[in-house]
Amino acid sequence: MSNRAKALLALHIAVFLWGFTAILGKLISYGSITLVWHRMLLTGAIYLLIPAVWKSLKGITPKTIITFALIGLVVCAHWLTFYGSIKLGNSVSITLACLGSASFFASIIEPLVLKQPFSKRDMGIGLFVILGILLIYYSSQFSNSKNNLQNTSLTNAILTGLLSAALAAIFTSLNKKYITTAHPLAISTIEMISGALALTLIIPVYLPEIPAFPSLDFTALNANNFMSGPWDIIWILILAVLCTNLTFYLGTYALNHLSAFTSNLTVNLEPIYGIILGAVIFNENKELNTDFYLGTSMILLAIFTQAYLSTKKNK
Repeated sequence: MSNRAKALLALHIAVFLWGFTAILGKLISYGSITLVWHRMLLTGAIYLLIPAVWKSLKGITPKTIITFALIGLVVCAHWLTFYGSIKLGNSVSITLACLGSASFFASIIEPLVLKQPFSKRDMGIGLFVILGILLIYYSSQFSNSKNNLQNTSLTNAILTGLLSAALAAIFTSLNKKYITTAHPLAISTIEMISGALALTLIIPVYLPEIPAFPSLDFTALNANNFMSGPWDIIWILILAVLCTNLTFYLGTYALNHLSAFTSNLTVNLEPIYGIILGAVIFNENKELNTDFYLGTSMILLAIFTQAYLSTKKNK
């Protein structure tokens, strides 16, 4: 197998696992605050066990550490709202569709952060994404018109998902601005530890009843309760080790052998993987109507169009 083929395989595995993070967010029975705390804490701890991480941290200035620690707080807020949206709407598909609006927010936020001119093309594509999200919103309101409580939950899920997309655009733009000041491995480690420490300080004050980690009881594990407490420790370990630590390595390896166009196009498959997994595992397709898929198709079309045009412009 050639290096390019290996890189493509590595990137597809990484993107599939990124899509699976939303599934795990729905599978884990406890709230988003605890979930994000566990994810960042475990991911940061595993990074610190890798010798290459300590090597990458050498020589970093205190100012750079503070910069990425603050960005880590934005990453933390993004994950809190991402998993909060899933919990509110009880839907992987709706949250992932909302996350597609990150391209719209990026078209506004990135030029401000990087001090570049605004792109009318990117803003236009972003507005097309917003139209898709509005279609999803009104389709959900129509299909649940007799259930006010469910309507409220879906509305809150969509609003929280949009906030998550905006936060994703912010930390991506900031990482892009400061990426040359430190090794990517060091950046990821600092950001994970920063978010974990922040939640470690906050949780005992505002949520003192939260347990440190879910317990593991092998006798309680069976196929009928995989969305309940006994499986939580397994899901959170998969989320931290496979979907965060491993995907970082696979993504970094792939980017060394693939073009920007191929990489961007492949990464944009994440919501597709997530929505398909949501349909297979949770049968979410039975709860969604044609308008939802039309809105989602508009979002995906905009994302792939933007990836193609951006890469063509760079070339």
